Amino acid sequence: MSRALTPVLTTNRTRLRPMEPHDFDPMWDFFQSSAASYTDPPDNRTHLWYGMLSELATWDWQGHGTWSVDLHDGTFIGQVGLNHPPHFDELELGFVFFEPFWGQSLAYEASLAARDWAFDTLKVPSFVSYIHKENARSITLAQRLGAVHDITAHSHDPDDVVYRYRRVT
Repeated sequence: MSRALTPVLTTNRTRLRPMEPHDFDPMWDFFQSSAASYTDPPDNRTHLWYGMLSELATWDWQGHGTWSVDLHDGTFIGQVGLNHPPHFDELELGFVFFEPFWGQSLAYEASLAARDWAFDTLKVPSFVSYIHKENARSITLAQRLGAVHDITAHSHDPDDVVYRYRRVT
């Protein structure tokens, strides 16, 4: 297949980079916190390990995947990714940011870079975010990124709503 390397994207305040082993413990801590209440957390550390490795392999298999997001000083603040596992109907833009970094537009900045990369590099006409229907923060972020609620799109999870991104010309 493609054997793509994870590109590094830089914004004014963030750097989207390949995932690294030292990201594992902060991700585990996130999934143990109340901040992860709208996610589907891994059952144990082994499942997180498998999940992170599969997101890394997605770059090779599909030419897209997940980035870890750092501030320019190297502080790890979360992840943003473009993924299409077998149980997703469509390519998804997903985002997870650690609570101390909420409310600073950092998630918007990093997710905007990933969104634009998808349109510019993958040349996809549209893609989605699957978001738990009660996750107001993520819904607001998706809307700020230009996504609109797509009531016709299917989700693998009945508790999710689907927000669709289309290139604005």
